[in-house]
Amino acid sequence: MSNLPEAGLYEIDPTHSAVDFVVRHLVAAKVRGGFKSFSGSIVIGDTPEQSSVNVEIDVASITTGVDDRDAHLRSADFFDVENHPTATFASTSVSPRGGSDYAVTGDLTIAGVTRSVDLDLEYAGAVADPWGNSRVVFSATTEINREDFGLTWNQALETGGVMVSKNAKIEIDVEAVHKVDATV
Repeated sequence: MSNLPEAGLYEIDPTHSAVDFVVRHLVAAKVRGGFKSFSGSIVIGDTPEQSSVNVEIDVASITTGVDDRDAHLRSADFFDVENHPTATFASTSVSPRGGSDYAVTGDLTIAGVTRSVDLDLEYAGAVADPWGNSRVVFSATTEINREDFGLTWNQALETGGVMVSKNAKIEIDVEAVHKVDATV
C-alpha cells in the first residue's frame, strides 16, 4: 500500500463515515455521541503538505441515543444550534509522521468560536468499489477542551467533580470517493 493515495479531489461519503465524540459523565462513565449529517472534501496533493480537508457538520444532527439529552445539547447551554447551526473544520497543514500516520492541523469552529486543533490521522488505504470508483479511508482522533469553544454548561456534584467533563475525545472515520472529473 502506498503511503499516499492518488492525487485529486475526494468527496466524503457520509453513509460510510462517522464523526463521533466521547465525554465523561458523572466523573467516571463515558457518554458517546455523534453527528448524523456532515459533508466535506479532501484534496490529496502530490505531497502530503499539498493536501487539505474541509468539513461542515450539521450540529442539529447530534445524537447520543437519548432524545432529552440531545435536545439539551442543541440548546444555548451547549451548541446553540439556533444561532450556530454548523461546525466546520478547515485544515491549515498536513505533515507526515512516518508510515501511514500524519498530523493534520486545522481550524475547528464550534458555536461560533474557532480554535486550532491537531488531528492524529491514519491513512488506512485506497480501494476500488464495485462501480469502479476509487475510495480512500482515513481515521483521525483528537481531544479538545469544550470550554475553549464556549460550551461551559456544567453542574457540580455533591460528592465532588462535575456532571460533564471539560475534555471531549473526537473520533473520525472517513471513506471518500475520488471525483475524477473535478478540478482541484
